[in-house]
Amino acid sequence: MTFKVLVCDKIADEGIKLLEEKGYTVTRAWDVPKTELPKLVGEYEALIVRSATKVNEDLINKASKLRVIGRAGEGLDNIDTAKAKERGIAVVNTPHVSYMSVAELTIGHLLALARGIVEGTNSLREGKWKKEELMGVEVNGKTLGIVGCGYIGRTVERIAAALGMRVLGVEECVFDRFIPLHEMLPEADFITIHVPLTPSTRHMISTREFNMMKDGVMIIDCSRGGIVDQEALYQALISGKVKAAAIDVFEEEPPKNSKLLTLKNVIATPHIGAQTHEAQLKASVQIAKKIIEVLEKPAS
Repeated sequence: MTFKVLVCDKIADEGIKLLEEKGYTVTRAWDVPKTELPKLVGEYEALIVRSATKVNEDLINKASKLRVIGRAGEGLDNIDTAKAKERGIAVVNTPHVSYMSVAELTIGHLLALARGIVEGTNSLREGKWKKEELMGVEVNGKTLGIVGCGYIGRTVERIAAALGMRVLGVEECVFDRFIPLHEMLPEADFITIHVPLTPSTRHMISTREFNMMKDGVMIIDCSRGGIVDQEALYQALISGKVKAAAIDVFEEEPPKNSKLLTLKNVIATPHIGAQTHEAQLKASVQIAKKIIEVLEKPAS
């Protein structure tokens, strides 16, 4: 049987080639406006998305033939999994394929904060020589608090330990020490967050948590927009409680009129944690294989 697959967000060609080799009809729809997708989905058995497409109840209701939704990535917060389950639609993803890419970006942000790399670059482009102003700190010997000790958190821990950092993990895992969040926050010089966005983690870092932190702490957030209360982060940054922050994720993506982006003590990237050739190749191939597995499964 020939199945039809709608690829709503761009994935690597290797995954698409696997689907086409099975004889599937694959529609590359990542340039189609998201508002047009409900008009298209009715004729497809499979959807492939990344983070940009929101597979909400309305979209699922329009997808009368849909058998499987594939998320080329880890988080499922952009998919109405409850509605999919109600309709008997399988939801598959590719956990762990981007853990190294996200961990490396996290460490890159940490070092950029510690040494003023972005401000140094920008000031040189403006014809300024800010050598005296850009006094940094060594990360060696500093304490890094990691919230979330899955694949990404454990990889960050290994790299940070190699840099001579003391690591405190908030979750049960083998770090220098496992302690509850409220005990880690006052001890950490740097804090990085690596948990999924769920109802229980939304705004888990907010005003109360910032008030517990050491004065002059630096924050790195390469998790999901919404885990850190970004209004509370803004207030902590302008007060000086948080010395600087590096952000890869926003509560609204793309961000519109973000106050955080007006601050000089904020550096940011546009949700590129998993945006490496290696991670996207693995995600593309894995999601294609999982889509094929669901579609080819004999009816029970």
